[in-house]
Amino acid sequence: MKRVKINAYQTGLVFRNGVYQRLITEGSYWLWNETVTIYNKQGAFTSPIALNLLIQDSELAAMLEVFTVNDQELVLQFENGLLKAVLKAGEYAFWKTIAINYSFIKVNTAALDLPDTVDKSLLQHSLLAPFVRTVTVENFEKAVLFVDGKYNSMLESGIYYWWKNATAVFIARVDTRQQQIEINGQEILTRDKAALRINAWAQFRVVDIEKAVLQNKDYDKQLYIALQLALREYVSGYGFDELLEKKDTISAFVMNAVAQQASALGVEVLSFGIRDIILPGDVKEIMNQVLVAEKKAQANTITRREETASTRSLLNTAKLMEENAILWKLKELEYVEKIADKISNISVNGNGALLEQLKQIFVAQK
Repeated sequence: MKRVKINAYQTGLVFRNGVYQRLITEGSYWLWNETVTIYNKQGAFTSPIALNLLIQDSELAAMLEVFTVNDQELVLQFENGLLKAVLKAGEYAFWKTIAINYSFIKVNTAALDLPDTVDKSLLQHSLLAPFVRTVTVENFEKAVLFVDGKYNSMLESGIYYWWKNATAVFIARVDTRQQQIEINGQEILTRDKAALRINAWAQFRVVDIEKAVLQNKDYDKQLYIALQLALREYVSGYGFDELLEKKDTISAFVMNAVAQQASALGVEVLSFGIRDIILPGDVKEIMNQVLVAEKKAQANTITRREETASTRSLLNTAKLMEENAILWKLKELEYVEKIADKISNISVNGNGALLEQLKQIFVAQK
């Protein structure tokens, strides 16, 4: 025989030969060939034997909060309003006590969407986060949600949460910002068989995500092909010289040519441009020769024009001098002055006749 004391806020379960006998509460007890398991009446209750055997005691069952968590279920355990545990499949029991306010939320994780009973602020909690799938759609994105391989819905920008379960979830994202395609190294023959290498670019934006993702595969690659074919169609329709003259109209032609195909792909082509037109080596050499010849011809034309103008000016001057003797003398003095400017000094040898000769040169005779 032994004496057992049960304090306040405690209870004891009495067993004999492993078989549950009764529950004892606060007080002192003498036990004979019996064992007792003492519990503090707060927190979770851990049963030493099968729980369904113990709760057949109505007094003990009244002291406990007992529930079962099935497969594909979770129970969120709160203590005084704070999340303390996430309970998986199994049987659980908690002491009913005024010291701690317990609350429980049972959720079905077989469903994809989270119920409204779960506060969104808890989804990033370290206890709950392992059971939740989190997907962020950026502000410049739109997304398509596929559930078990089937189209489900369109997702705008934001953060989305789903339970982690056996359901397959796939997100197809599309960037709705302006994008650019490089169309480089296009080897194209003109109508007169001149081989050109063209580098081009195009800017586009996705405007219909359902067409881009659901009705088309690799919409950007298809757009590239459409632009490439339109460019080849334009270049091959002109001779080399015509193409150089009309190169400014390439952009408008290509954009009009692909507009219908782009709409079917769910995109809008915003602009198109040619970055480079690269000529073969022999054609480039010929073009340089043509350019040099054109420049020489232009130079010759300018020279002849200047010579003609100069001759016409001399002719006009001669006519004026012939009609006006004073103008003739002024012109004569002008040339004498130019000659004198080039003479730094004069050495005179001889008699007075030499001075008279110089006078005759520089002084007009009356």
